[in-house]
Amino acid sequence: MSEFKLRLRRYDPESGSAPYWAEYSVDLEGHRSVLEGILQAKGETDGSIGIRCSCRAAICGSCGVLINGKTALACHTHLDKAARHAKDGVIEVEPMSNMPVIKDLIVDMDAVHWKKQQRVTPWLINKEPIPEREYIAPHESMVDITQSMACIQCGACVSSCLSMEIDPLFVGPAALAKAYRFVGDPRDAQQYERLKDLAEDPHGMYDCTHCFNCIEACPKGVAPMNQIMRLRRVAGDHEIVDRNNGHRHESAFVTLVKDYGLLHEAELLPRSYGGDSWFGKFHPNAGKELLDSLPVVVKGLMRRKMNPKIALFGHKLPKDALGEVQRIFDTVESRPARDELNLYIKGYDEDDSGAQDSGAGGPEHANNAPDQGQPGQEPEESPVR
Repeated sequence: MSEFKLRLRRYDPESGSAPYWAEYSVDLEGHRSVLEGILQAKGETDGSIGIRCSCRAAICGSCGVLINGKTALACHTHLDKAARHAKDGVIEVEPMSNMPVIKDLIVDMDAVHWKKQQRVTPWLINKEPIPEREYIAPHESMVDITQSMACIQCGACVSSCLSMEIDPLFVGPAALAKAYRFVGDPRDAQQYERLKDLAEDPHGMYDCTHCFNCIEACPKGVAPMNQIMRLRRVAGDHEIVDRNNGHRHESAFVTLVKDYGLLHEAELLPRSYGGDSWFGKFHPNAGKELLDSLPVVVKGLMRRKMNPKIALFGHKLPKDALGEVQRIFDTVESRPARDELNLYIKGYDEDDSGAQDSGAGGPEHANNAPDQGQPGQEPEESPVR
């Protein structure tokens, strides 16, 4: 048994008092969870502590909190590990961010998390005619959406999302991961309509800023940002031209890197609004955006954050280096199908002895994924109800 100190952020909106910190000492083994420490403090010291929990086994997702400033499940975080990462040895526990606080460590999931889930129509819209028995779906398609289906709705990604912190109207990582669960399902009848809706929404899938916080926070390896990127890629397959210029913006990125080897910032904006070519800057839409961006450009030049020569003419790569970049594009574009680099379809764990022969994209795709077995041992198609 060891003594651990917990510093809990207490707040009761009904009291009219401001939030405050309260410290509690608990005696538990280091491998016990932070949740057990909070419950001991609640049971033995202060019964008024508010904490939501249920399974205590990282399955229900009820006990999401901020531990030392990072979102985590209290039942899935050991006391000794949390104490090691605490600034002064005192484990700080706060309610999750981006959601209203009901009391102490309990946040209002209905106000944000579940409201945004409803926004993406989180149910299957059957294709017609509906089969009388099993709907035979490609095995690979169903395994692909298994990653988004692994979500336990804990709200950790919502709490960690920087885009939601700036724009509370952003649909959010959890809801968009749920959206991919149905967009990627071959049984759904409205894939295009779902993608068009999320592409046109100014707070939809193109509002993600790629901060990777949701990937780090997720306790189940869902990697919500990856699901958002998949939504964008499938929208690109449909060539959805949206008012947010999301698809055109991504196309301009790809073309510029292919042509120059590096991003040409001065060309990116006009191509995103005026067309993916050198002549895009002469389009009226591009001219308007260029004029609107002039104050930012002037400020960047004055603060020496922008090099006029590089901004206007782009970076110059040696010819052989540019050739290497273009060979990468040729290799990728020559493949008959796009490789999504999803561990649920193919991949390996870092300590897997057969890693070199698995054909995975790399260890970065091997985090927290459940054992799906060897893909080659499964039939190509599986009945899915």
